[in-house]
Amino acid sequence: MAIEAVLFDFSGTLFRLEEAQFREVELTDNDGRALDTHEVTEIMRRMTAPAEQLVEFDEDGQYAWDNRDLDPALHRTAYLQVLERSGVPETPAKQLYEKLLDPLAWTPYPDTGEVLRALHENGLAVAVVSNIAFDLRPALTSRGWDRYIGDFALSFEVGSMKPDERIFRSALERLGIAPENALMVGDSLEADGGATVLGCEFALVDPLPTVDRPAALAEVVRSRGLVNGRH
Repeated sequence: MAIEAVLFDFSGTLFRLEEAQFREVELTDNDGRALDTHEVTEIMRRMTAPAEQLVEFDEDGQYAWDNRDLDPALHRTAYLQVLERSGVPETPAKQLYEKLLDPLAWTPYPDTGEVLRALHENGLAVAVVSNIAFDLRPALTSRGWDRYIGDFALSFEVGSMKPDERIFRSALERLGIAPENALMVGDSLEADGGATVLGCEFALVDPLPTVDRPAALAEVVRSRGLVNGRH
C-alpha cells in the first residue's frame, strides 16, 4: 500500500535535548563537587532514554515512572527521583528538570524542518506522536513548522503511551489515514515500533547528537520515495 502519512516521534527523532542545555545548570553532587563530563552524560541518558528504566525507585517513584507520560505531576515526581537517585542535589535537580520541560530548549535535527516541509508539499499527512507530559508544540510553532503538522498525539493529552496502539490509532483517525498507509519514524523499537501492531510501517533512527545526525530523517523519506532528492 502507498504511504499517505508519516508519524514522527519527538525526542531523539525530530528534536533532541542536547548536553549543552544540561551544562547550563551547575551540576554538582551532594558534597558540592562539580560533576565531570562522563557523569553529566550519564545523567542526560537517564533523563532522555525513551523507554529504559535506569534507576531503582521507591514504591511511589515506580508508579510515577510507569505512568510518567500520562500526567505532569507524575512526570515531575519520576524525573526528580531519577535525579535524586543519580546523586544530584535538590536545587540543581529542579533547575535541570525545568530545562527538560522547556520546548524551546530542545534542538531540532538539521533536516527536521526540510523534511516536514517536503512531506507537506508532496501531499502527505504528518503527525507527531510522543510519550510526553508537557506541550511540545512551541518547539515547532516557534519555527513556523506547526503548519506542516496535521495532528499532535501527545500521551498526556490522549491518555495512552507508546507502545499502546491507542496513541497511534488516535493520530491516524484524526488524520483520516488507514494504518497500512502510514509510516512511523522513531528512535525506539520498543515504544515507536508499537505502531506495527496496527499495520504501520516502521523506520528506526539513532538518537545521536544533532551535529552527528544531519540527514537521517531525509534518508528515511527519500528511501521510500516520499520526497525527491532536492530536499
